[in-house]
Amino acid sequence: MAKRWLPWAFKLALTAAIIWFLATRIDLGDAARQAATIRPDMLSLAVGLMLLQVLISAVRWQAVLRAIGALLAFRQVFEIFYIGVFFNIALPSSVGGDAVRMWKSRRAGLSLSGAVNGVMLERVVTVFGLVLMVAVAQPLLLRRLPDLPGTWVFPVLTLVALAGIVALMLLDLLPATMRRWAVVRGLGHLAQDSRRLFLVPRNAALSLVWALLGHANLSLTVLVLALGLDLGVDIVDCLVLVPPVILITTLPISIAGWGVREMAMVTAFGFVGVPAASGLALSVLFGLVIVVTSLPGGVLWLLSGAGREGEQSSARS
Repeated sequence: MAKRWLPWAFKLALTAAIIWFLATRIDLGDAARQAATIRPDMLSLAVGLMLLQVLISAVRWQAVLRAIGALLAFRQVFEIFYIGVFFNIALPSSVGGDAVRMWKSRRAGLSLSGAVNGVMLERVVTVFGLVLMVAVAQPLLLRRLPDLPGTWVFPVLTLVALAGIVALMLLDLLPATMRRWAVVRGLGHLAQDSRRLFLVPRNAALSLVWALLGHANLSLTVLVLALGLDLGVDIVDCLVLVPPVILITTLPISIAGWGVREMAMVTAFGFVGVPAASGLALSVLFGLVIVVTSLPGGVLWLLSGAGREGEQSSARS
Protein backbone atom coordinates (compact mmCIF):
# COMPACT_ATOMS: atom_id res chain seq x y z
CA MET A 1 0.00 0.00 0.00
CA ALA A 2 2.81 2.41 0.90
CA LYS A 3 4.56 1.78 -2.42
CA ARG A 4 1.32 2.51 -4.28
CA TRP A 5 0.86 5.91 -2.67
CA LEU A 6 4.53 6.93 -2.59
CA PRO A 7 4.53 8.39 -6.16
CA TRP A 8 1.39 10.43 -5.42
CA ALA A 9 2.92 11.69 -2.18
CA PHE A 10 6.05 12.73 -4.07
CA LYS A 11 4.00 14.58 -6.70
CA LEU A 12 1.93 16.32 -4.04
CA ALA A 13 5.05 17.33 -2.14
CA LEU A 14 6.75 18.64 -5.29
CA THR A 15 3.65 20.57 -6.36
CA ALA A 16 3.33 22.11 -2.89
CA ALA A 17 7.06 22.94 -2.78
CA ILE A 18 6.98 24.74 -6.14
CA ILE A 19 3.85 26.68 -5.21
CA TRP A 20 5.45 27.66 -1.89
CA PHE A 21 8.63 28.72 -3.71
CA LEU A 22 6.65 30.92 -6.10
CA ALA A 23 4.59 32.35 -3.26
CA THR A 24 7.73 33.50 -1.46
CA ARG A 25 9.02 35.35 -4.53
CA ILE A 26 5.89 36.66 -6.24
CA ASP A 27 3.18 38.95 -4.94
CA LEU A 28 0.20 36.60 -5.10
CA GLY A 29 -2.19 39.46 -4.46
CA ASP A 30 -0.83 41.30 -7.48
CA ALA A 31 -1.13 38.14 -9.59
CA ALA A 32 -4.75 37.64 -8.46
CA ARG A 33 -5.63 41.24 -9.25
CA GLN A 34 -4.12 40.93 -12.72
CA ALA A 35 -5.96 37.68 -13.37
CA ALA A 36 -9.22 39.42 -12.44
CA THR A 37 -8.64 42.01 -15.18
CA ILE A 38 -8.83 39.44 -17.99
CA ARG A 39 -11.10 40.60 -20.78
CA PRO A 40 -14.24 38.40 -20.82
CA ASP A 41 -14.23 38.13 -24.62
CA MET A 42 -10.63 36.88 -24.65
CA LEU A 43 -11.34 34.44 -21.81
CA SER A 44 -14.34 33.09 -23.73
CA LEU A 45 -12.22 32.76 -26.88
CA ALA A 46 -9.57 30.84 -24.92
CA VAL A 47 -12.24 28.44 -23.65
CA GLY A 48 -13.43 27.95 -27.23
CA LEU A 49 -9.90 27.21 -28.42
CA MET A 50 -9.42 24.64 -25.66
CA LEU A 51 -12.66 22.94 -26.68
CA LEU A 52 -11.29 22.89 -30.22
CA GLN A 53 -8.14 21.32 -28.77
CA VAL A 54 -10.14 18.29 -27.66
CA LEU A 55 -11.46 17.87 -31.21
CA ILE A 56 -7.97 18.20 -32.74
CA SER A 57 -6.57 15.69 -30.25
CA ALA A 58 -9.36 13.20 -30.93
CA VAL A 59 -8.68 13.42 -34.68
CA ARG A 60 -4.97 12.82 -33.96
CA TRP A 61 -5.80 9.72 -31.92
CA GLN A 62 -8.08 8.39 -34.65
CA ALA A 63 -5.28 8.90 -37.20
CA VAL A 64 -3.02 6.74 -35.03
CA LEU A 65 -5.73 4.10 -34.53
CA ARG A 66 -6.37 3.86 -38.26
CA ALA A 67 -2.64 3.56 -38.93
CA ILE A 68 -2.44 0.43 -36.78
CA GLY A 69 -5.73 -1.03 -38.00
CA ALA A 70 -7.69 -0.36 -34.80
CA LEU A 71 -10.97 1.06 -36.08
CA LEU A 72 -13.56 2.95 -34.04
CA ALA A 73 -16.26 5.37 -35.15
CA PHE A 74 -15.20 8.98 -34.65
CA ARG A 75 -18.04 9.57 -32.18
CA GLN A 76 -16.60 6.82 -29.97
CA VAL A 77 -13.07 8.16 -30.37
CA PHE A 78 -14.17 11.68 -29.42
CA GLU A 79 -16.19 10.56 -26.39
CA ILE A 80 -13.48 8.25 -25.07
CA PHE A 81 -10.78 10.86 -25.61
CA TYR A 82 -12.82 13.52 -23.81
CA ILE A 83 -13.38 11.16 -20.89
CA GLY A 84 -9.62 10.63 -20.78
CA VAL A 85 -9.07 14.40 -20.72
CA PHE A 86 -11.32 14.64 -17.68
CA PHE A 87 -9.44 11.91 -15.82
CA ASN A 88 -6.10 13.51 -16.68
CA ILE A 89 -7.32 16.39 -14.52
CA ALA A 90 -9.31 14.41 -11.94
CA LEU A 91 -6.60 11.85 -11.13
CA PRO A 92 -3.25 12.66 -9.49
CA SER A 93 -1.33 11.26 -12.46
CA SER A 94 -1.33 13.03 -15.83
CA VAL A 95 -1.44 9.58 -17.48
CA GLY A 96 -4.48 8.38 -15.53
CA GLY A 97 -6.65 9.41 -18.44
CA ASP A 98 -4.58 7.19 -20.73
CA ALA A 99 -5.43 4.14 -18.63
CA VAL A 100 -9.11 5.06 -18.79
CA ARG A 101 -8.85 5.46 -22.57
CA MET A 102 -7.29 2.01 -22.89
CA TRP A 103 -10.04 0.47 -20.78
CA LYS A 104 -12.88 2.28 -22.58
CA SER A 105 -11.55 1.57 -26.08
CA ARG A 106 -11.12 -2.11 -25.15
CA ARG A 107 -14.75 -2.21 -24.04
CA ALA A 108 -15.71 -0.45 -27.28
CA GLY A 109 -14.45 -3.43 -29.25
CA LEU A 110 -10.73 -2.98 -29.87
CA SER A 111 -8.32 -5.82 -29.23
CA LEU A 112 -6.16 -5.51 -26.13
CA SER A 113 -3.09 -4.68 -28.21
CA GLY A 114 -5.07 -2.19 -30.32
CA ALA A 115 -6.42 -0.42 -27.24
CA VAL A 116 -3.08 -0.25 -25.43
CA ASN A 117 -0.86 0.47 -28.43
CA GLY A 118 -3.26 3.05 -29.85
CA VAL A 119 -3.05 5.14 -26.70
CA MET A 120 0.69 4.63 -26.19
CA LEU A 121 1.56 5.55 -29.78
CA GLU A 122 -0.73 8.58 -29.69
CA ARG A 123 1.26 9.73 -26.66
CA VAL A 124 4.52 9.12 -28.54
CA VAL A 125 3.29 11.12 -31.54
CA THR A 126 2.14 13.96 -29.29
CA VAL A 127 5.44 14.24 -27.43
CA PHE A 128 7.51 13.83 -30.61
CA GLY A 129 5.45 16.52 -32.32
CA LEU A 130 6.09 18.78 -29.35
CA VAL A 131 9.85 18.14 -29.44
CA LEU A 132 9.84 18.70 -33.20
CA MET A 133 7.96 21.98 -32.85
CA VAL A 134 10.41 23.20 -30.21
CA ALA A 135 13.35 22.32 -32.48
CA VAL A 136 11.78 23.97 -35.54
CA ALA A 137 10.99 27.10 -33.54
CA GLN A 138 14.55 27.35 -32.18
CA PRO A 139 15.77 29.79 -34.90
CA LEU A 140 12.89 32.12 -34.00
CA LEU A 141 13.72 31.67 -30.33
CA LEU A 142 17.39 32.53 -30.86
CA ARG A 143 16.46 35.56 -32.96
CA ARG A 144 14.16 36.72 -30.17
CA LEU A 145 16.50 35.76 -27.32
CA PRO A 146 20.08 35.58 -28.65
CA ASP A 147 21.62 35.20 -25.18
CA LEU A 148 19.33 32.39 -24.03
CA PRO A 149 21.39 29.70 -22.23
CA GLY A 150 21.06 25.96 -22.82
CA THR A 151 19.84 26.10 -26.42
CA TRP A 152 21.77 22.91 -27.16
CA VAL A 153 19.12 21.01 -25.20
CA PHE A 154 16.49 21.23 -27.96
CA PRO A 155 18.50 19.54 -30.77
CA VAL A 156 19.63 16.87 -28.32
CA LEU A 157 16.02 16.23 -27.30
CA THR A 158 15.09 15.79 -30.95
CA LEU A 159 17.85 13.22 -31.46
CA VAL A 160 16.85 11.39 -28.28
CA ALA A 161 13.22 11.33 -29.42
CA LEU A 162 14.20 9.92 -32.83
CA ALA A 163 16.39 7.29 -31.17
CA GLY A 164 13.51 6.37 -28.88
CA ILE A 165 11.16 5.85 -31.83
CA VAL A 166 13.74 3.67 -33.61
CA ALA A 167 14.18 1.61 -30.43
CA LEU A 168 10.41 1.27 -30.19
CA MET A 169 10.25 -0.15 -33.72
CA LEU A 170 12.92 -2.74 -32.89
CA LEU A 171 11.36 -4.17 -29.73
CA ASP A 172 10.28 -7.35 -31.55
CA LEU A 173 13.95 -8.24 -32.06
CA LEU A 174 14.29 -9.33 -28.45
CA PRO A 175 15.62 -12.91 -28.07
CA ALA A 176 13.11 -15.65 -28.92
CA THR A 177 13.69 -17.23 -25.51
CA MET A 178 12.04 -14.21 -23.91
CA ARG A 179 8.86 -14.43 -25.98
CA ARG A 180 7.27 -16.89 -23.60
CA TRP A 181 6.51 -13.88 -21.42
CA ALA A 182 3.31 -12.02 -22.26
CA VAL A 183 4.97 -8.64 -21.70
CA VAL A 184 7.64 -9.37 -24.31
CA ARG A 185 5.02 -10.54 -26.81
CA GLY A 186 3.13 -7.32 -26.13
CA LEU A 187 6.27 -5.31 -26.85
CA GLY A 188 6.57 -7.18 -30.13
CA HIS A 189 3.04 -6.10 -31.11
CA LEU A 190 3.91 -2.54 -30.10
CA ALA A 191 6.98 -2.62 -32.37
CA GLN A 192 4.91 -3.83 -35.32
CA ASP A 193 2.29 -1.13 -34.77
CA SER A 194 4.94 1.56 -34.39
CA ARG A 195 6.38 0.60 -37.79
CA ARG A 196 2.90 0.79 -39.33
CA LEU A 197 2.63 4.30 -37.94
CA PHE A 198 6.09 5.78 -38.49
CA LEU A 199 7.36 3.94 -41.58
CA VAL A 200 4.28 4.56 -43.71
CA PRO A 201 4.71 8.18 -44.88
CA ARG A 202 0.99 8.97 -45.05
CA ASN A 203 0.35 7.65 -41.54
CA ALA A 204 3.35 9.44 -40.04
CA ALA A 205 2.61 12.72 -41.81
CA LEU A 206 -1.08 12.74 -40.92
CA SER A 207 -0.55 12.02 -37.24
CA LEU A 208 2.31 14.54 -36.94
CA VAL A 209 0.36 17.27 -38.73
CA TRP A 210 -2.49 16.91 -36.24
CA ALA A 211 0.03 16.87 -33.38
CA LEU A 212 1.64 20.10 -34.60
CA LEU A 213 -1.77 21.72 -35.12
CA GLY A 214 -2.66 20.85 -31.55
CA HIS A 215 0.51 22.39 -30.14
CA ALA A 216 0.03 25.51 -32.27
CA ASN A 217 -3.53 25.78 -30.96
CA LEU A 218 -2.27 25.63 -27.37
CA SER A 219 0.18 28.43 -28.15
CA LEU A 220 -2.69 30.44 -29.64
CA THR A 221 -4.76 29.85 -26.49
CA VAL A 222 -1.99 31.26 -24.32
CA LEU A 223 -1.63 34.21 -26.71
CA VAL A 224 -5.34 35.00 -26.41
CA LEU A 225 -5.10 34.95 -22.61
CA ALA A 226 -1.97 37.12 -22.71
CA LEU A 227 -3.72 39.64 -24.95
CA GLY A 228 -6.67 39.62 -22.57
CA LEU A 229 -4.26 40.54 -19.77
CA ASP A 230 -2.51 43.14 -21.96
CA LEU A 231 0.92 41.55 -21.42
CA GLY A 232 2.43 42.88 -24.63
CA VAL A 233 3.44 39.55 -26.19
CA ASP A 234 2.86 38.44 -29.77
CA ILE A 235 2.26 35.21 -31.67
CA VAL A 236 5.98 34.60 -32.23
CA ASP A 237 6.65 34.86 -28.48
CA CYS A 238 3.97 32.26 -27.77
CA LEU A 239 4.99 29.92 -30.58
CA VAL A 240 8.56 29.77 -29.26
CA LEU A 241 7.87 29.90 -25.51
CA VAL A 242 4.73 27.83 -24.97
CA PRO A 243 5.91 24.51 -26.53
CA PRO A 244 8.87 24.16 -24.10
CA VAL A 245 6.49 24.92 -21.22
CA ILE A 246 4.07 22.23 -22.41
CA LEU A 247 6.98 19.81 -22.90
CA ILE A 248 8.10 20.30 -19.31
CA THR A 249 4.52 19.98 -18.08
CA THR A 250 4.20 16.54 -19.73
CA LEU A 251 6.68 15.17 -17.19
CA PRO A 252 4.60 13.15 -14.67
CA ILE A 253 6.18 14.78 -11.62
CA SER A 254 3.37 16.98 -10.28
CA ILE A 255 -0.38 16.94 -9.73
CA ALA A 256 -1.98 17.55 -13.15
CA GLY A 257 0.96 19.79 -14.09
CA TRP A 258 0.22 22.40 -11.41
CA GLY A 259 3.30 24.06 -10.00
CA VAL A 260 5.60 22.85 -12.76
CA ARG A 261 3.55 24.72 -15.38
CA GLU A 262 3.55 27.91 -13.28
CA MET A 263 7.29 27.80 -12.69
CA ALA A 264 7.98 27.14 -16.38
CA MET A 265 5.56 29.83 -17.59
CA VAL A 266 6.93 32.49 -15.22
CA THR A 267 10.49 31.64 -16.27
CA ALA A 268 9.79 31.46 -20.02
CA PHE A 269 7.79 34.67 -20.30
CA GLY A 270 10.24 36.42 -18.02
CA PHE A 271 12.74 36.20 -20.89
CA VAL A 272 10.52 38.52 -22.98
CA GLY A 273 9.98 41.01 -20.18
CA VAL A 274 6.73 39.75 -18.66
CA PRO A 275 6.76 40.40 -14.87
CA ALA A 276 6.64 37.32 -12.65
CA ALA A 277 3.21 38.17 -11.21
CA SER A 278 1.82 38.58 -14.73
CA GLY A 279 3.36 35.29 -15.84
CA LEU A 280 1.82 33.56 -12.84
CA ALA A 281 -1.60 35.06 -13.59
CA LEU A 282 -1.30 33.87 -17.19
CA SER A 283 -0.35 30.34 -16.15
CA VAL A 284 -3.10 30.01 -13.55
CA LEU A 285 -5.72 31.24 -16.02
CA PHE A 286 -4.43 28.77 -18.59
CA GLY A 287 -4.66 25.97 -16.03
CA LEU A 288 -8.19 26.98 -15.04
CA VAL A 289 -9.30 27.05 -18.68
CA ILE A 290 -7.93 23.51 -19.04
CA VAL A 291 -9.86 22.40 -15.95
CA VAL A 292 -13.13 24.02 -17.04
CA THR A 293 -12.98 22.59 -20.56
CA SER A 294 -12.20 19.10 -19.21
CA LEU A 295 -15.42 18.94 -17.16
CA PRO A 296 -17.70 17.89 -20.05
CA GLY A 297 -15.57 14.74 -20.21
CA GLY A 298 -16.83 13.88 -16.73
CA VAL A 299 -20.40 14.38 -17.93
CA LEU A 300 -19.74 12.01 -20.84
CA TRP A 301 -18.33 9.50 -18.36
CA LEU A 302 -21.52 9.62 -16.30
CA LEU A 303 -23.78 9.48 -19.36
CA SER A 304 -21.89 6.44 -20.64
CA GLY A 305 -23.02 4.52 -17.58
CA ALA A 306 -19.42 3.55 -16.80
CA GLY A 307 -19.48 5.32 -13.47
CA ARG A 308 -22.59 3.40 -12.37
CA GLU A 309 -21.07 0.14 -13.61
CA GLY A 310 -17.96 0.84 -11.53
CA GLU A 311 -20.06 1.48 -8.45
CA GLN A 312 -22.03 -1.74 -8.98
CA SER A 313 -18.79 -3.71 -9.39
CA SER A 314 -17.44 -2.23 -6.16
CA ALA A 315 -20.65 -3.11 -4.34
CA ARG A 316 -20.53 -6.73 -5.57
CA SER A 317 -16.91 -7.07 -4.48
